[in-house]
Amino acid sequence: MAGARFLAREGRLLERRLFAVHFQGAAPGSVADVLRGYRNDDGGFGHGLEPDKRCPASLPVDVEVAVQSLTVADPALLGPACDFLSGVATASGAVPLAFPVIEGFPRAAHWTEWTYEPGLNPTAGLAGHLYRLGFEHPWREAAAGYCWDAIESGALPDEVHALSEVFVFLAHVPDRARAAAHVPAVLERLTASPMFQATPAPGEYGLTPLHIAPAADSPWRRLFDEAQIDAHLDALAAARLPDGGWPVTWEPPSEAARLEWRGVVTLQALRTLRSYRG
Repeated sequence: MAGARFLAREGRLLERRLFAVHFQGAAPGSVADVLRGYRNDDGGFGHGLEPDKRCPASLPVDVEVAVQSLTVADPALLGPACDFLSGVATASGAVPLAFPVIEGFPRAAHWTEWTYEPGLNPTAGLAGHLYRLGFEHPWREAAAGYCWDAIESGALPDEVHALSEVFVFLAHVPDRARAAAHVPAVLERLTASPMFQATPAPGEYGLTPLHIAPAADSPWRRLFDEAQIDAHLDALAAARLPDGGWPVTWEPPSEAARLEWRGVVTLQALRTLRSYRG
């Protein structure tokens, strides 16, 4: 498999361990072992776990990457991480992606003041993944309350990444009837955004149906017709580069960050293609 060879050659240890878990039957605990290297004493995660900023400090976006990476709950990691989130959250439970501390380190150009604003990105995604893992914590409940208030206010954000985080929350929150009632409004807002690619736009940055339904068993696959899904799967397969990996369509802050991101998107492409097409 060319993608596997790319990850073995260029990917960081986290993506190599994740590949081993998802494709080779390795123990899920091996992922937690890697994530411990990104932890800080405050219980959060940093050190460029999300590669667009090379900041060692704990940031909610790095906590989100850690939580996304786990396939089974690890209380020794998740408990302190949620304590960290609780400590930096607003009174309503919302957290921002980052803090101004990133300005002292290399970062992608788009990591600016907007990332310091608490919001559904990343609060909804974090809460959703904690529900997915079945991990209970007071911050999760506070965050869920914030998310429900934001979703039910009728003032959904226009930004596609925030909306994709809402879909993560709605996919895993226990109140399935309540979640289902809000899916049409979130989908309408998502598909109206110019950054959502209803049809493939090779080489352009944006989110596609495969970002919302990255696996064939996703509850959101039903939101897109088979022709759409097939077109995006064809485009995804065609985007692989001769070295076996997939490209990124934005400008990371360094060549090291670019390779790290290529490992991330390559692993996701491999998982999505296998899920849908075997």
